Amino acid sequence: MTDLRSDVLRVEPVEGEAMLEQWRHVHNLIVPPAALTLDEVRARAERYRLENAYAGDVLVGCTTVRPPAAGGEEAVATVIARVLPPYRRRGYGAALYDRALAHARELGAEAVETCVLAANEDGLRFALARGFAETERYTLDGESDVWVDLRLAG
Repeated sequence: MTDLRSDVLRVEPVEGEAMLEQWRHVHNLIVPPAALTLDEVRARAERYRLENAYAGDVLVGCTTVRPPAAGGEEAVATVIARVLPPYRRRGYGAALYDRALAHARELGAEAVETCVLAANEDGLRFALARGFAETERYTLDGESDVWVDLRLAG
């Protein structure tokens, strides 16, 4: 495996079909129970900020920032950083998370949440290490996968 350093990380907003498919690829590998079709990713791209991350020309991860909903008591954004398993523990996740968090704050987020598949132990450990606290564990109707909602403390 090629050694890829975090200082060569390039993050780009998802634009065009090829990038949508790349974002979908990472999403579906990290959260297979919530696999999305390309049409579903297109719809998300209209509502959320989606970005892909590359080390050189190699796709290593992606992010999602769901902006705060209008009209709520508190402006809560959702920030999700995903890094493919072979590229974890190299600083990519931290760089992606920091960038996505900054964007959420620019959108007026007063609070930040994330959601992690419970089976993704790396993802849970990552979120907890960055100050997120678990708020809820649940399964969706008719499914057996456990999801964990977390909120950034403070």
